[in-house]
Amino acid sequence: MNDFALARVMHVLAVVLWIGGVAMVTTVIIPAIKKLASKEDQIKTFEQIEGRFALQAKVTTLLTGISGFYMLYVMDAWGRYLDFKYWWIHAMTLVWVLFTVVLFILEPLVLHKLFKTYAEKNPAKTFAIMHRAHWALLLLSLLTVAGTVAGCHGWFWV
Repeated sequence: MNDFALARVMHVLAVVLWIGGVAMVTTVIIPAIKKLASKEDQIKTFEQIEGRFALQAKVTTLLTGISGFYMLYVMDAWGRYLDFKYWWIHAMTLVWVLFTVVLFILEPLVLHKLFKTYAEKNPAKTFAIMHRAHWALLLLSLLTVAGTVAGCHGWFWV
């Protein structure tokens, strides 16, 4: 297997684990946590699960970025950013930047503290806002995955 094929395999596996994890959190974990009886159980359970998933999300996001930019470099495909028919490359980059900023900057510096503060005061509202945000990120991610697979196979929609 050559380096490019290895990068593509690594990229796809990282995206599957990353976006699959986001789907699990969005469609299963947050709804289950919202049904727990006490706010203490909700907060404790979310923090336990989020703490374990954060490492997976960070590692897979880094692997996705490294492998993706490596493939662009090897293909010398930077010009695709200037061609709208490759809109999905813009979308992949946007989704990656959004998650990278959230995971490495906003979550540790801002969001964790905000969550603790607001979840103590009003857990229902806090989890509802967080759930909507996860849905928005998941839907954007799934649209990007669909567009990328279609675009990689010659279906450009333009």
